[in-house]
Amino acid sequence: MLADRIEAKWIDAFCEIFERCAVKAGDTAAILSETQSRALNVHLAELALLRMGARPFHVVMPTPRNRNIVPVRSTGASEAIHRLGPVISALQQAGFVVDCTIEGLMHAVETPEILKAGARILVISNEHPEALERMVPDLALEKRVRAAAKMLRGTKRMRVTSKAGTALDVDMVGASTVGVWGWTDKPGTLAHWPGGIVVSFPKRETINGTLVMAPGDINLTFKRYLTSPVKLTLKDDYVVELEGEGTDAAMMRAYLAAWGDREAYAVSHVGFGMNPAARYEALSMYDQRDTNGTEIRAVSGNFLFSTGANEFAGRYTAGHFDLPMMGTTIELDGVPVVREGVLQDVFG
Repeated sequence: MLADRIEAKWIDAFCEIFERCAVKAGDTAAILSETQSRALNVHLAELALLRMGARPFHVVMPTPRNRNIVPVRSTGASEAIHRLGPVISALQQAGFVVDCTIEGLMHAVETPEILKAGARILVISNEHPEALERMVPDLALEKRVRAAAKMLRGTKRMRVTSKAGTALDVDMVGASTVGVWGWTDKPGTLAHWPGGIVVSFPKRETINGTLVMAPGDINLTFKRYLTSPVKLTLKDDYVVELEGEGTDAAMMRAYLAAWGDREAYAVSHVGFGMNPAARYEALSMYDQRDTNGTEIRAVSGNFLFSTGANEFAGRYTAGHFDLPMMGTTIELDGVPVVREGVLQDVFG
């Protein structure tokens, strides 16, 4: 475990990201956390905002009880606010919200209401700051992610293949696409740090085919590199068969079944990583408690496949897998944007 000590270099990194978020002297900023949040990041956020002359205040919520039958990890759907009206009101009025909750507000039920009021939210992923400092703002990355998001929004069909046997077809018509480059300076928007990801949430009954995870691909819910193949068969968005002889497949089958919820077997989103600073091997460098794996989601050229909630398809569940896959080829309307795990130079 890395030392949880305030370092000046980490305050510098937080200041850099807040500057990209258009924080100015005199601005009000809410730091949202919970009792089990990473205290080091909460303190760094406060010190950076104060150094910049902003006026931060804290909203600290008790970490809620996990009432699910299994541990919940990396959902991006924090339950910390618990629909508490005064908290929502405070965040709406803050203008800028630094989200240090464990799971983050990306898919939290309260987030649309907070954004609608004009607040901008920066989700600081639950990483040790040693990881955050390596992925500070990159204007070139912003340009590429914006271009990729624009391309995805105009795409009718995504095709994903691999030497391992993946052959997945996604109808992209009407899909909702989000590009995240690591910061937000526009009222009513949310971003997460680290960034460098573009993902789409397809509509209902749009995803069919076979997805084969090979050794070396990653299950981020388990924070584990796969050591054996896992084959998923999908029909009209749902995993209808999960095959594999090893521990990886057995664990995935058990976790999915534990929810007792058909929606846990459905597709949440599809997309790819674009951040050249994100390292594939980083998951092996940190204790599990020191990483949330957002860096791995952003590794350039991965195929980021996810199961679980997709509000754009009317599906809601707490069960969630983020499954970055390496070595795939991704085609958008026949144009390869990733070829055998290498991001192509098509986004400027």
